[in-house]
Amino acid sequence: MTVNTASTAATDATPDSSPAAAVLAAHPQATTDAEARRAAATDRSGYIPATLPDGVVLARSVDDVVEALRLAHAHGAPVVPRGAGTGLAAGASAHAGEVVIDVSGMNRILAIDPVEMTAIVEPGVLNAEVNAAAARHGLFYAPDPASTAICSIGGNIATNAGGMWCAKYGVTRESILGLTVVLADGRILRTGRATIKGVTGYDLNALFIGSEGTLGIVVEATLRLRPKPVRTETLAAYFADIEAAGRAASAITAARIQPSILELMDGPTLEAVDQAEGTRHRELGGAFLLAQTDGYGAHLELDEIAQAILPYATSIHRAADAGEAEALVKARRDAIPSLEKLGRVSIGDIAVPRNRLAEAFAGLEDIAAKTGVRIFSVAHAADGNLHPMLVVDPHEPITEGPAKAALGDMFHLARRLGGTLTGEHGVGLLKRDWVGEELGETSRSLQQAIKDVIDPRGILNPGKAI
Repeated sequence: MTVNTASTAATDATPDSSPAAAVLAAHPQATTDAEARRAAATDRSGYIPATLPDGVVLARSVDDVVEALRLAHAHGAPVVPRGAGTGLAAGASAHAGEVVIDVSGMNRILAIDPVEMTAIVEPGVLNAEVNAAAARHGLFYAPDPASTAICSIGGNIATNAGGMWCAKYGVTRESILGLTVVLADGRILRTGRATIKGVTGYDLNALFIGSEGTLGIVVEATLRLRPKPVRTETLAAYFADIEAAGRAASAITAARIQPSILELMDGPTLEAVDQAEGTRHRELGGAFLLAQTDGYGAHLELDEIAQAILPYATSIHRAADAGEAEALVKARRDAIPSLEKLGRVSIGDIAVPRNRLAEAFAGLEDIAAKTGVRIFSVAHAADGNLHPMLVVDPHEPITEGPAKAALGDMFHLARRLGGTLTGEHGVGLLKRDWVGEELGETSRSLQQAIKDVIDPRGILNPGKAI
């Protein structure tokens, strides 16, 4: 598939008569304003659509979403669900003939139960806002993507997002107890339950989590909260190169230690962060590992981590206080914003077995040399999830040429090492070329059959995920 990615190609023209136009004419919350359409056209993936969506439904309630989908189903109009627009796989990108259903205005925390340790939220609530509200009760919400301050819970659910704390607490799926979903024809479906346990019927909750808006639009979620740790300990280690850091991370896994955070950054990424933030991490080594433990025995676990990585590290430093620990965590969170100052960023999302991290990093360096594309690498090392980030000129396409070749090579590298195309960002548009190769025909056809049953007119986020 070749996609025109030139930023000048997006057009403001709106068709006078089409299925999308019928939806937009009938929905009270719809707009065809050119600026709104431009803002809703894509996400943070670096993908630039060749055309703009026909319009946007600015949903403020469940009824708004129900009415939008009822109309779309009746007219056969394709719709693209959208939250905060922070996705990294072009899953929220929209084109001419499509209607965006923007749920970012559905941003209320409806209830927090500190005894049951649950929260009920709308999809537009930001991840960090949930944690701020939970903290007032001594609780926290575990999935915390690097974009926690700007990403929404609905988008996290759509991609089964992870983050730094997933090292110990799992990804979004492990923290969602129940969902309210509006189906393609406007019917409301409730999945899961409010209890921790429950196995009645098929697990539709898990089916919708990670489905990238292709099966329904989440309008409410019951989240599982957890007690804030009584103690946290943080360590930063530096290495001669990223391969040594990868071997150190594998040594932690082999030692049966369970950190709450285990993150890696390579030398080029450290340089970008230093340049943007005025820090001096790159002077200390060619790679950086951030480890954090929590709980009553946090200090003892961190002792074990330090011992496991000692043969590989050039220096190891334990944070003296919470402020120093937060500065180290911030360095990791600053990676993407720092790279965005260098050009257009396309973020890879491969995952490999944890004992093959060093091979994966070496392979990424080979891909950069072969394609001539600048690749900056970070990783959620505790679960083998690497984020190789391509930085290209703002006018250079990412869906063709060297960038596309590099993305393909990354996928094949992951597969050779026993891994996967995407660990937490989803497939969206950018990775569909390789989905069939990973899933196989039997799995892919079965997944398409499931979509056909739930969305028989194929209107929900067409062309994405599978």
